[in-house]
Amino acid sequence: MNTVRPASIVGLLAGVSAVALALTPSLVPRPALFQGFLAGVSFALAYVAAAGLYRGVAAFLVRRRMDSCPGKRRVPETQGVPGKRRVPVTLHLPRWLWQVVGAAGLLYVTLVGVLAVRWQNDVRAHVDMPPVDGLDVGMFFAVAILLAGIVFGLRGGLRRLAVLGRHGARRAGLPPGLVTPTGWLAGLLAATLGLGIVVSAALWGTDGVYAARNETTPAGIVEPAEDHRSAGAGSAVEWDKLGMQGRAFVGGGPGAATIENVTGHPALEPVRIYVGSAQEESMAARAALAVAELKRTGGFDRGTLMIATPTGSGWLERQAVDSLEYLHGGDTAIVSMQYSYQPSWVSFLFHQDLPRDSGQALYNAVKAEWDSMPATERPALLVYGLSLGASGMQSAFSGIDDLASSIDGAVFSGAPNNSQPWGALQAQRDPGSPVWQPVFDGGRNVRWLSNTGDFDKLQGPWEPARVAYLQHGTDAVTWLTPRLIWEKPEWLAGTKSTGGRAPDVSDAMRWIPLVTYLQVAFDMFMGEAVPASHGHNFGDVAVEAWNGVAPSRLDPSAVDRIQDVIAAYPYEESLNN
Repeated sequence: MNTVRPASIVGLLAGVSAVALALTPSLVPRPALFQGFLAGVSFALAYVAAAGLYRGVAAFLVRRRMDSCPGKRRVPETQGVPGKRRVPVTLHLPRWLWQVVGAAGLLYVTLVGVLAVRWQNDVRAHVDMPPVDGLDVGMFFAVAILLAGIVFGLRGGLRRLAVLGRHGARRAGLPPGLVTPTGWLAGLLAATLGLGIVVSAALWGTDGVYAARNETTPAGIVEPAEDHRSAGAGSAVEWDKLGMQGRAFVGGGPGAATIENVTGHPALEPVRIYVGSAQEESMAARAALAVAELKRTGGFDRGTLMIATPTGSGWLERQAVDSLEYLHGGDTAIVSMQYSYQPSWVSFLFHQDLPRDSGQALYNAVKAEWDSMPATERPALLVYGLSLGASGMQSAFSGIDDLASSIDGAVFSGAPNNSQPWGALQAQRDPGSPVWQPVFDGGRNVRWLSNTGDFDKLQGPWEPARVAYLQHGTDAVTWLTPRLIWEKPEWLAGTKSTGGRAPDVSDAMRWIPLVTYLQVAFDMFMGEAVPASHGHNFGDVAVEAWNGVAPSRLDPSAVDRIQDVIAAYPYEESLNN
């Protein structure tokens, strides 16, 4: 005979159910490492919640029944807590039943393993990836057990802190009815303080890693000698203060000769301006220096001027910036400035004001100078942002009317879910248009692009100022929101055949409270590990986006050659951007 706690049975059933749900399809494929992470966290959270709920409900019902039956045997009082009664917490199970449980467990593991591979291959097929033969079982279980152990350890630590809090409350002479609540409150406060210390230490360590990374220079990048680039001849911007991504930007990109070779037409040397966060302490000072650099290099005399807000680390996507320079024969000036050297997820979680403040500061400074020029001498003014940069750049405008009336065109790629005016446009889209491919006002000023040809599917003219949102149905950055915890999203409203989800989202994906939120949160880290046209990858449509927003004067064959060049760019590992 063996004993077991009923609460443990309830928790175990909830935990294994949560694991199966966590392994169901989401937006993009997940490797065994992430599968294990998600499974371990899901198991532990479900176990703790279900077991705790069972204990609370069972204790309430038993005490109520016993207290209402004076003739029955009373439940003994908890030692040291007058008036608080204990409830029996163990059951006796025969050995044969344990054997049945073990066999059922093996069957469960086998079945879930087979389904997990099948589900992942379904997702992989939707994003044009080859199938896998199996799951890295060792990695999966190692990570799952580790994460579950951490969660259980935290739970145990919290309970011990609560016990210490109760002892302290008793010694302080608090009434018996306040002892337990006070103990748990003290435990929660102590745990919160400890968690804050751990998070601060982790952020400090992360900052050190990325600060060192920011001091490096990408392979093949050298300090420019030309006067049309920041840190070049006559520039007040220092090469050593540009940051890694700033050096990559001003030291990279196509020159006039390269552009001419691809397009077959004469070209100018593109102007590239960038100010690193180490150059000036305040954003206003960086923006002022960026404007001075534009004046020095003749950026305001070019045919096209683009203001770009980078990602968290200062990164600007090569395909996006290079495409504009190719399409306009180098008669361009691109200006940007760094607001952080840490990856976007750090800014997204802890410093959401940074990209917004930076985008607004740079836009306002450049726009003020642009406004002071005679209307006939101004360059076409464009704005751009990818991911966190899209959120920061959009924040410079009060709404779509302000955006369309202030500039000549915009491209925003993979905008986060809290971006505005993106959110308002999504909510106010034309009736019948899906949330993953919206139509706003018939596409008069604003259009969405996921795959080649999406712009042209709309009838009617695309009037200036043209605004383009590059958006994929499988981009977790765009769809992650806390509302996923309790609310089914519109982008999972139905099957692909009914238009209830994007074509590259599996019909097998289901909304599950909390679980879907965790899945999509993990999907953010894999959004660039899938082929073009899916996830958080937009380089393949950069040429089409810019040629739609700010049409090139080149012939179609030249544009096709530009597309071939951009499509051949190697994949950039930007998970830390």
